[in-house]
Amino acid sequence: MFESFRDGAGEVLKRPDYLEDFGRFYGGDIRLLAKIERGQTFKEQGSPSWEAFARGDWPGALRLIEAERDSVAAYFQDAARRDLVFRRLRIVEFPVTPYLQWEMHSFRLRSQLGEEIRVLDAREITEWERDVPFPEVVVLGNAVMYAVIYDEELKGAGARRFTDSEEIATTLAEFASLYRAGEEFSEFFEREIAPLGPPAVL
Repeated sequence: MFESFRDGAGEVLKRPDYLEDFGRFYGGDIRLLAKIERGQTFKEQGSPSWEAFARGDWPGALRLIEAERDSVAAYFQDAARRDLVFRRLRIVEFPVTPYLQWEMHSFRLRSQLGEEIRVLDAREITEWERDVPFPEVVVLGNAVMYAVIYDEELKGAGARRFTDSEEIATTLAEFASLYRAGEEFSEFFEREIAPLGPPAVL
């Protein structure tokens, strides 16, 4: 599964080039933005909520997530006018990391406002991860897909870019299969995340 991404394949883009390239395709005629997220800890550049979380200010982190409600709502309203669907599969290991606990609260807002999110237990994919973990994948319609690259500090550093239509079609089919196997986000959140106390500082 996800064979297209193995062995460092794809055109490597540094972060500014990746963001520019992503924006160009996002602004085009696409109907689906699909994401698979596998890593359990990252550093979110430019996120005030994540920065509050990293300082140990959990109430502040949650307040800052909620403060984004209007802007996130506008983002998904614009997508709806374009008939653009956002679909995310989040792979989760247990016990959940502090980062993932924070991220799930951010996802809760997004799921309330239009993003279709499902969660998959990492133990469900062990047979496909015997050699390497799943990549962090972003697919924009049938036009382009990326394997996101992170640096040693776990900050976004760019992506490997793929435009072959057959590879994209295969990846979308694999994504759809895993997505169907995942659990609906709100059910996962209420059972696994809502009961947790404030997470430890990174």
